[in-house]
Amino acid sequence: MGPRRRPPRVNVVSGARVSPLLDKCLWYFAKNISRYITEVQPLPPNIKDRLLNIMSLEGQITDSNISAILHPEAQTLNIEGCDISDSALRHVCACRKLRTLNLSSFEKKRNAITSEGLQAVAASCPCLQEVSLKWCHSLTDDGVLAFARHCRLLRIVQLNGCSGLTDAALRALGEHCSVLQCIDFSFTQVSDDGVVALVSGPCAQKLEEINMGYCANLTDEAVEAVLTRCPQMQIFLFLECPLMTDRSREILERSLGPNKLKQVMWTVYY
Repeated sequence: MGPRRRPPRVNVVSGARVSPLLDKCLWYFAKNISRYITEVQPLPPNIKDRLLNIMSLEGQITDSNISAILHPEAQTLNIEGCDISDSALRHVCACRKLRTLNLSSFEKKRNAITSEGLQAVAASCPCLQEVSLKWCHSLTDDGVLAFARHCRLLRIVQLNGCSGLTDAALRALGEHCSVLQCIDFSFTQVSDDGVVALVSGPCAQKLEEINMGYCANLTDEAVEAVLTRCPQMQIFLFLECPLMTDRSREILERSLGPNKLKQVMWTVYY
C-alpha cells in the first residue's frame, strides 16, 4: 500500500476579509473614475450600489457619469451634495423600484434641479417612500404635487429651504399621502392655511414628526391645528416663527398630556 496523498491545499479567504479588500478597490476605482468610466457599465448591480455610495460620499456623481453607475434595480439613491441637474434626473427615471431619493444640498445653493425634472421622476418612481429635497431653490409646488399624486407611499418628505413652495404643496401632501409620517418644511414661506390643509387630510392620523421652524408666516393657529389633529405627534419643532405668541405655549400645555411628545422646540415672541 503506497503512501497516502495529501489532499490539495485550498486557500479560504473569509468574507470579512474580502469585503474590506473590495472596498479599497472600489475607493481606488472611484478616485480614478474618469479613467475607468467605460469599465463601469458591465459591473453587477451590487457592485454598482457600493460604488455609487462611495462616489456620493465624495461628491463625485455628475450628469456625465450617473448613467454608467446607476442601474434599473436601484432602490436607494443618495446623491446629496453632488453637482447634478435635471439632466441626471432623466436617468433616475429608469429606476422604477426606487424607494429612497436624496437630492438635498449641503451648501444651500441647489438651483439646477427644477420641478420639471422632479415631475418626471415622480411619474416614473411610484414606489418612493422617502424624498429629501433640502435647499432645492428651484423647486415649486408643481414638483411636490407630482410626488403627492404619483407616490402614494411617501412616509418621509424633507422640503426645508425650498423657498418657492406655497400652501398648495402642503395641501397636496395632506390630501394624497395618507401614510405620511415625517415632514420638514422649515425655512419656507407657507402660511397657516397650508398647515391646516396638511393636517386636515388622512395623513393627520399617521404624522409623527413636523418641523416648521423659521417660517415667517406661521402663527399660533398652525400650532393649534397640529396639536389638535395629529394624535401620534412625537416630534414638533417651530423655532423662530416671529408671528407666534405666548398663546402657543398655552396651547402646548393644554393639549399635551404627560410625556406625549418626545421632542418639542419653539420660540415665543412677546
